[in-house]
Amino acid sequence: MLFEQRGFRFCSCVRMLAALVFILLCIQPGHGQTCTEGFAYDRRARQCIDVDECRTLPDACRGDMRCVNQNGGYLCIPRTLYNQPYRPDTSLAEPLYPDTSVGFSDTFVPGPRSVEPSYPRVRTTAQCVLGYTVAEDGSCNDIDECETNSHHCNPTQVCINTAGGYTCSCTEGFWLIGGQCQDIDECRYGYCQQLCANVPGSYSCSCNPGFILNPDSRTCQDVDECEDEPCTHGCFNTYGSFMCNCDEGFELAADGTSCIDLDECSFSEFLCQHSCVNTPGSFSCICPTGYYVYEDGRSCEDINECDTGNNTCTTAQVCFNFQGGYTCLDPLQCHSPYIEVSDNQCMCSAENPACRDKPFTILYRHMDLSSGRSVPADIFQMQATTRYPGAFYIFQIKSGNDGREFYMRQTSNVSATLVLSRPIKGPREVVLDLEMVTVNNVINFRGSSIIRLTIFVSEHPF
Repeated sequence: MLFEQRGFRFCSCVRMLAALVFILLCIQPGHGQTCTEGFAYDRRARQCIDVDECRTLPDACRGDMRCVNQNGGYLCIPRTLYNQPYRPDTSLAEPLYPDTSVGFSDTFVPGPRSVEPSYPRVRTTAQCVLGYTVAEDGSCNDIDECETNSHHCNPTQVCINTAGGYTCSCTEGFWLIGGQCQDIDECRYGYCQQLCANVPGSYSCSCNPGFILNPDSRTCQDVDECEDEPCTHGCFNTYGSFMCNCDEGFELAADGTSCIDLDECSFSEFLCQHSCVNTPGSFSCICPTGYYVYEDGRSCEDINECDTGNNTCTTAQVCFNFQGGYTCLDPLQCHSPYIEVSDNQCMCSAENPACRDKPFTILYRHMDLSSGRSVPADIFQMQATTRYPGAFYIFQIKSGNDGREFYMRQTSNVSATLVLSRPIKGPREVVLDLEMVTVNNVINFRGSSIIRLTIFVSEHPF
């Protein structure tokens, strides 16, 4: 009597549990097609229906176990218990009530009436239903098949104990395919923002160089590498990387982070007028002695030592400045038969017989010339200061033009120009006697005058 009542309560609980699961599974969106494990979506009925695992799964129960389909799952029950024939038990008979149509008797004697169950009955000689065991106090305790290892789950499955039984499921990261738990490749579904590595039952996200993984372990965040000052000069952060830049006068080295000095002096020989000196990140121009660096920082300008007083000339001497230097001119000394008529001119009187074949006057002039000056170049002008009727003038270089670097070009009847025809390298001092011959055929006169021109050729072409 006790066994039959407990069996009835067990079956009632199973029915209530199945009904509850069925209600929960049926609460699905009207247009969804995804059902929980143990159910399949019926397009016609538009709802999830139970899958009969006992038919669809091969060897759902192993050994001497029989598969019993449940709503959303299945049970494995020993065949010896499942195949026992049903025998009505009088201890579970329903009471017979008297016929009230003929009145009530003084005594009521219940009579037994057999009730055939509508589900397979499992008979056992124990006091508890299948899946339970009798405790010391006589109550029925659930048997944990998972702990006692009496379940029949596949090695790939996980046993989950339930009231009176157990279910076989898959751990997180696996899904049930053909009765086996197979790994889910989460990387196929874009779980990671950048790099994904699938591992059994899970996955691992990582980031490309220049990024770090966010706390959500899925998305990546750009790393500001410039905070660590990887560049020797300037740093510019970019998405996933960074760029180094260099100050003016430097260029980026092959390592992409350090800067090396640019040798501006090697770019061109015309960067400085005289000499270029490379400095870290820049350059400087220097000039030779007698020059200073001009305002543009590249050109050389002559220092006029005569104006600045930075010379060694005596008070009796005259300071003459030229490009890159100076010279001290001694006072004029006229050699006999010449006499001094001014501070730069000597004259030979016509009344003196010794002056008959000599130039009438010698005028002293000085000029400077840059070394290597381009040619041809007009460098000096010569002109007659006194004109006589019927006279004409001849201009020529009388002496000092041994290298034939100069020639005279007559520009008019009374003037001529000294022309530099070949470049001259300095430092050098050239003394030319430029002669002007006066010829007057009317009075049968021929005389001459000399300009003694001293040319100071500088050492440098500036």
